[in-house]
Amino acid sequence: MKIDPESRNIQGITTLILFIVLNVLYIVTCLPLVTIGAATSALYEVTLRYADDERGDLIRGYFRALRTNLWRGTVVFVLLGVPMAMLAFSAVFWLTMDGLVTAVAGALSILGTLLLGAALLYGLALVAWFDASLRRTLRNALLLPLVEPARTMGILLLPVTVACVAYVLPQTLFLVATIGFSVGAYVSALLLHNVFRRRQMDPSELEPINPHSGE
Repeated sequence: MKIDPESRNIQGITTLILFIVLNVLYIVTCLPLVTIGAATSALYEVTLRYADDERGDLIRGYFRALRTNLWRGTVVFVLLGVPMAMLAFSAVFWLTMDGLVTAVAGALSILGTLLLGAALLYGLALVAWFDASLRRTLRNALLLPLVEPARTMGILLLPVTVACVAYVLPQTLFLVATIGFSVGAYVSALLLHNVFRRRQMDPSELEPINPHSGE
């Protein structure tokens, strides 16, 4: 019996295996915690390339991107992730108390958490896809949620939905551990490509950014 490696079924299975391996690699490289930013940037880089006409090698590209994005990804994660976590804690604190003032404070904290969460995801994607200064990356990351609210909602809903489903249905944790992060990043990459192309076409609203030139 002959197996055609070029058949669509074989290619589909191969791609699925690659995404599973990529997912496991991402989880393992996030375990030191301080590497979450760099690992997420690396995951965005390979999925952004794959979403762009299936360019690049998912596994080798991930290790290469992990080294390349280590410093900037970590700094962006700290500068945006820490205040986001503080606002999330503040939201929980205020919402456990009674009163109109505390309810308003809690609502504002939630909005701030969502804004910084979106900025964090954009920032890590910008680190992955654009060769820009840290200051410009942070500026663009904070501006993008404001100028792209609809697509930002989609990018935010992906991880939030996965987290909620995993919490309500613990049996789905197996899917998260095998394909949840890699496939989620790929879907996000499709939205991110759309955002980046739109913003480059209208530089008057956003500080111009220059994409990586090579593989």
